[in-house]
Amino acid sequence: MSTLLDIKSSVLRQVQVCPSFRRRTEQEPGSASADPQEPAMGAWKPGDGVEFFAHMRLMLKKGEGRQGLPCPEVPLRSGSPAPPEPVDPSRGLRALAPEEVDMLYEEALYTVLYRAGTMGPDQVDDEEALLSYLQQVFGTSTEEHTKAIERVRKAKAPTYALKVSVMRAKNLLAKDPNGFSDPYCMLGILPASDATQEPRVQKEQRFSFRKGSKRSGPLPAKCIQVTEVKSSTLNPVWKEHFLFEIEDVSTDQLHLDIWDHDDDVSLVEACRKLNEVIGLKGMGRYFKQIVKSARANGAAGPTEDHTDDFLGCLNIPVREVPVAGVDRWFKLEPRSSASRVEGDCHLVLKLITMQRDTAMSQRGRSGFLSHLLLLSHLLRFEHPAEEPNSSTWRGELSTPAATILCLHGAQSNLSPLQLAVLHWQVSSRHHQTCTLDYSYLLGLLDDMQAHWEEAPSLPQEQEESLADSFSAFSEFGLQLLRQLRDYFPATNSTAVYRLELLLKCLGKLQFFQPSFEICPFETELNMDVAAALKRGNREWYDRILNARSPREQPGPQRLPGLVVLADAIYDDLQSCYSVYASLFHSILNVDVFTLTFRQLERLVAEEAWVLTEELSPKMTLEVASGLFELYLTLADLQRFWDSIPGRDSRSLALAGIHTPFLPAVKLWLQVLRDQAKWRLQGAVNVDTLEPVDPSSRHSSSAATAGLCLSHIQELWVRLAWPDPAQAQGLGTQLGQDMCEATLFYTELLRKKVDTQPGAAGEAVSEALCVVLNNVELVRKAAGQALKGLAWPEGATGLEGVLPRPLLSCTQALDDDLQREAHTVTAHLTSKMVGDIRKYVQHISLSPDSIQNDEAVAPLMKYLDDKLALLNSSLVKGNLSRVLEALWELLLQAILQALGANRDVSADFYSRFHFTLEALVSFFHAEGQGLPLESLRDGSYKRLKEELRLHKCSTRECIEQFYLDKLKQRTLEQNRFGRLSVRCHYEAAEQRLAVEVLHAADLLPLDANGLSDPFVIVELGPPHLFPLVRSQRTQVKTRTLHPVYDELFYFSVPAEACRRRGACVLFTVMDHDWLSTNDFAGEAALSLGGVSGVARPQVGGGARAGQPVTLHLCRPRAQVRSVLRMLEGRTSKEAQEFVKKLKELAKCMEADP
Repeated sequence: MSTLLDIKSSVLRQVQVCPSFRRRTEQEPGSASADPQEPAMGAWKPGDGVEFFAHMRLMLKKGEGRQGLPCPEVPLRSGSPAPPEPVDPSRGLRALAPEEVDMLYEEALYTVLYRAGTMGPDQVDDEEALLSYLQQVFGTSTEEHTKAIERVRKAKAPTYALKVSVMRAKNLLAKDPNGFSDPYCMLGILPASDATQEPRVQKEQRFSFRKGSKRSGPLPAKCIQVTEVKSSTLNPVWKEHFLFEIEDVSTDQLHLDIWDHDDDVSLVEACRKLNEVIGLKGMGRYFKQIVKSARANGAAGPTEDHTDDFLGCLNIPVREVPVAGVDRWFKLEPRSSASRVEGDCHLVLKLITMQRDTAMSQRGRSGFLSHLLLLSHLLRFEHPAEEPNSSTWRGELSTPAATILCLHGAQSNLSPLQLAVLHWQVSSRHHQTCTLDYSYLLGLLDDMQAHWEEAPSLPQEQEESLADSFSAFSEFGLQLLRQLRDYFPATNSTAVYRLELLLKCLGKLQFFQPSFEICPFETELNMDVAAALKRGNREWYDRILNARSPREQPGPQRLPGLVVLADAIYDDLQSCYSVYASLFHSILNVDVFTLTFRQLERLVAEEAWVLTEELSPKMTLEVASGLFELYLTLADLQRFWDSIPGRDSRSLALAGIHTPFLPAVKLWLQVLRDQAKWRLQGAVNVDTLEPVDPSSRHSSSAATAGLCLSHIQELWVRLAWPDPAQAQGLGTQLGQDMCEATLFYTELLRKKVDTQPGAAGEAVSEALCVVLNNVELVRKAAGQALKGLAWPEGATGLEGVLPRPLLSCTQALDDDLQREAHTVTAHLTSKMVGDIRKYVQHISLSPDSIQNDEAVAPLMKYLDDKLALLNSSLVKGNLSRVLEALWELLLQAILQALGANRDVSADFYSRFHFTLEALVSFFHAEGQGLPLESLRDGSYKRLKEELRLHKCSTRECIEQFYLDKLKQRTLEQNRFGRLSVRCHYEAAEQRLAVEVLHAADLLPLDANGLSDPFVIVELGPPHLFPLVRSQRTQVKTRTLHPVYDELFYFSVPAEACRRRGACVLFTVMDHDWLSTNDFAGEAALSLGGVSGVARPQVGGGARAGQPVTLHLCRPRAQVRSVLRMLEGRTSKEAQEFVKKLKELAKCMEADP
């Protein structure tokens, strides 16, 4: 506790010392749109409780979505477009001056008019269409457009050049004995003159650089280049690059030979000297020297093996090179029909321009910068800012725009990496002025990364420009992440997908960071992202706090707003965990959930500590209700953190926050008790005691009561008070309140049904059936709710075991409700008592001439009708309860009928025996009704016995009397004392020896706390021993443990002792001098088991056999029923037997 107080004190000190903590932040644009209305939180006053429980249901509904961890996946709950992102025209590329626009216009026209190469199928080949498109882009008039074209046409044409990259070859012929070759390439440009004349001079042979010895005149090639020799391979890899100037694009051809190098002379070095030759004559002289040194004229004899072997050639007209360049495999061709070649050669060809006669080139503007300006201008034209749904635009340029950019990029000799860099720079800047689709930007970064890995080098100026674009885009992205909740709400799947793409774009920027000499980031990107998120969290928190719970307001007015703030924080953290966390962690390795939770939890904890300190002296019902709701959300925040593996709420600022809320919780639970009673009172007042619908058998008030109890239990579960000792006190009190409210409801029901007038002649009251169902429903609901009030483990130490106070409360309530149900059941069945007696009397008065089933039929018909009504009106448990009550009523009615009829015929009892078995079958209903064990117990046994006895003779009844005494010996507990005796039969004298030894623990029947006991010994039944008189022991005065040791002999035949019911009856009496003797107890011993009766005694000893201890008892119900049976008999034997027993009974009346 001291630790908690220290924490709270430290927070208060921080608030007092640091005024900035309570400073109201500036309200941002858009924050005024927050709903200013506060939830109704008035003090709960006496009423019908409807408003209170409606508010409690809202609290429970709020907690339904806070069970466990949310699923970590994007909730696709919205198909609406994402919120628009902020745009700023100043963040784009700078606007061009009019002079620069004219220069760019000229550059574009020059590109179109002096294009070279073959157009692709997806490009515009119509020059007029391209020029017309440029007129639209730059917005010039027809006259100005015509003049500009004329100026460009008069300009000097550019110098064309062909970039050739010899990459690799595959599947070449093997020319060497080792199964391989040593290939190299010779390549050059064939001028227009020889390219057109050569086919006419020699139709069957194609041009080859190595056949010059039989030719006259200079070489046809303007420049010859040679690759390195790759030894012993059929799949050489060169990756060598060459540049050839083109004089006539329409007629010049690229020629390439592949040879197998077999000469020791360095042909490669000789050929490379051709780069120093100017003019065709010089090349002719050098090539002759090369041919001679290579010995390629065929003059060598067959034994000379140093001649290079031909492997294939290629002839590619320059005019057929695509505008965008070509990167593909070419099939090698033979030089004549007799040549045999195989394989392919991979070339990369690109036609570029040099010495462009444009203003931009003359002013030293590089092709890189010119292309950047042209791309930016075309992009703004193709994707204007006012275009609707611009955020879904993915860079789809029109065909003319794509054609012009392709022409300019190729003519400006821009590499694929440079083109990718330019597209990214322009598009990323344009995105900040007019939103684009992030998948398009991500694709640009992927494309740039692919080329970066192949050629990761840029000029310093271009690298700095790229770094600036990265910095600008990351700054823009961090600004969006600061307002994450506004621009990427978790409930909008479109916005969440945009966020994922944005994070991937930012993640891509980290790939390029190590490659820059000038780093565009001051710190690691994930650190910048974390800082932006923290700043955004604080701005979001302050915005809601200032709108809902300004600090300048008094505490009671701030409380509702703080509840809204806490709920908003919980919902925000749920979204953060389920949506944002996985994105930030997987893409940028930023733990956004922990960052956000720690920050927001600390802020709201500080507010809660300060506010509870302020409100504690001002505790009212209104304040208690607000604090209770606030605590529920704060506790949910702690459980949220605890539910994450590896997290512990003890490290949170909210740890121990429950302590200052305890008074408010206690007061609110008191209000809950009173409101529950008012709610139940109102529900009973409007209840018509009719089923709410055909499928239900309870009324509306029972449904309301069950719902109230369920809500209370759910609220306790959500409260989950963390302190075990305090939870025990709260839970016990709440359990008692629930029991009190439940009993209060049943009392209201009983009073209501008592005031309702019953229908005349109605034997089964529907209102009583509904009340009985209501009691049963509430009993189950209360039991379930009370079981759910178990407090946290630690208060009892046994998990899963109901605490003792709650268990006692639950059992007491169940007993009370069971009694209430039995009371209502008795009230319900009491209306049927008269009818049942009437039908039973009908059976007793029916003449012997009619059949038993006919006599019983009216009763069965009555029961069938009433039970059908009860079955449709009662739930199963109550139906069983009513059936048990009716069964007891029927048994008692039959017993009364039997008692009212004395000395009747045997058919009378046989009829009731038939009636009893018919009722058993009826109430059992083939297993659907009462169980047979229940039906054949209690009063049924008594009735069954009486019916049996009524069919017996007087002597059989008397025998049954003694048999019952023998049975009751083992049923009684040792409360009347014990008697020790010993019996044996002496066959020689034909007498029974009975020895009374001693007694113990007798009842004190005198005023002095003792007794004067003696024992009467007699044999029975009397008709078996008619000549035997009873005998008695001496009186032992003032003792409860008398010792007799007296022996009595009865001269009786052994045969009589073996008869059914034969026994020795011991009656212990207390001797009184001035009044009748008191009965102390009796016990019976069967003679059938006495030594010498069943078989002759061995040895003839006087006192054979072991002592027997008999437990004294009093006559039980079965014994008394036989007595009543005999009282109704008119025979002399029966009357004498009854007279004797009545005399004994008089002695027993004075005994307590």
